[in-house]
Amino acid sequence: MDRGNFVPIKACRKLLVAVKAVGALVFAVAQADAGEIEPRAYVNTPVGVNFLLAGYAYTDGGLATPGSSPLKDAELTMHSGVLAYARALDVWGKSGKFDVILAYSDLSGNAQVAGERRERTISGLNDPRFRFSVNFYGAPALSLQEFGDYQQDIIIGASVQVSAPFGQYDETRLVNLGNNRWYVKPDIGISKAWGDVTMELSGGAFFFTNNDDYFGGNELEQDPLYTTQLHVTYNVGKGIWAAVSGTYDHGGRTTVNGVTNDDLQNNSRGGVTVALPVNRNNSIKLYASTSIHTSVGNDFNLVGIVWQYRWGAGL
Repeated sequence: MDRGNFVPIKACRKLLVAVKAVGALVFAVAQADAGEIEPRAYVNTPVGVNFLLAGYAYTDGGLATPGSSPLKDAELTMHSGVLAYARALDVWGKSGKFDVILAYSDLSGNAQVAGERRERTISGLNDPRFRFSVNFYGAPALSLQEFGDYQQDIIIGASVQVSAPFGQYDETRLVNLGNNRWYVKPDIGISKAWGDVTMELSGGAFFFTNNDDYFGGNELEQDPLYTTQLHVTYNVGKGIWAAVSGTYDHGGRTTVNGVTNDDLQNNSRGGVTVALPVNRNNSIKLYASTSIHTSVGNDFNLVGIVWQYRWGAGL
């Protein structure tokens, strides 16, 4: 046996638990901007490990709209396929990560528009997302061999995600897969481990650019949308873990042509996640979430599955 390429079993078992968190990248591809549930966003992962993810998500529900909206009683169903890539980084001695998410969706449904029932069926790309994150406390950059001796206590990290307006968009329609605008989402999180139980709390905000080609040739502006997530994760063992999660979003009031709408968001969701190892390089994640309360915005149920393949760093 070439011990120079030998990775301790202890390190491999820890890796199974740590890197499955990357599968959370594709949880909310069917959601426009907020409400996504992502447990284990702030964990330590061995430097140089690459991740390729492919997933499927099914959503069924509608849109909660303010009284002034011309769109009422929307019933929407969406099937989404997702492809994502991530890489664990050494950021000046701290563990970091870069990821990119691409999604293609098929959406169908109907709604009352200005008193008339209309149907809509579309297929196309969602807006792609790019994110850079770094754990600046409690998660040093480690090789796969060094990772076997790592024990998490408290991790504090931050990230910045950017969404680009490259998805399907038609300014003559109210319902689209793309948003025709950029957003930037800074986020900060803290994760604390007590043996096999980990609690993670994070908070961030979506900052939107204007949409100059909103429905009917109007201009749409939106205030920042603030989001908070809480996750409790239990490490079952042998690379299996399960999480119970909740999110709360507030803000995001919109303005169209200088007129402010009565559409302040106060939305919450709950979800569960289960991660299952297949072998050294492959794993599967199952997840589901549902709306607890929706004032304005997406009001739907979501179920999905993610396959993850990892390589590099001596795996």
